[in-house]
Amino acid sequence: MALMTAEIIQTLKTKGLRVTPQRFSVYANLLARADHPTAEQILLDLNQNGPQSSQATVYSSLQALQKAGLIREVLLESGVSRYDANIQPHHHFRCRCCGEIQDIPWAQLQDLNLQSLQSGRRVEGYEITIHGVCDDCHPTERF
Repeated sequence: MALMTAEIIQTLKTKGLRVTPQRFSVYANLLARADHPTAEQILLDLNQNGPQSSQATVYSSLQALQKAGLIREVLLESGVSRYDANIQPHHHFRCRCCGEIQDIPWAQLQDLNLQSLQSGRRVEGYEITIHGVCDDCHPTERF
């Protein structure tokens, strides 16, 4: 659920960020969507009614929001950074046909046996990306 304007402003201030119109717009845009957009997709959304933000401004806003822990970068395909305002632990499903990305609740997948990893490795976290075909692309095939 998207936060109200005052709540977004308070959240940014609480995290020590200056509230600029562009930073506000980038964060509000991410909160309102679940599709894990790229910076370019966010830029297109923000500039639908004429230029309001530059590519550099969107990237710097994303970096500031990420550093403050309000969003996270999601790497689901080689060379493409996507962004997610859902900072709670979760996994992803990516459709190989349409490219749609869906969140999978953390508890829906069983924990991995991290003790079985080669000694000398200290695991700090993990995220699973499941690749397959969504129901819209192949409605008769169920997983």
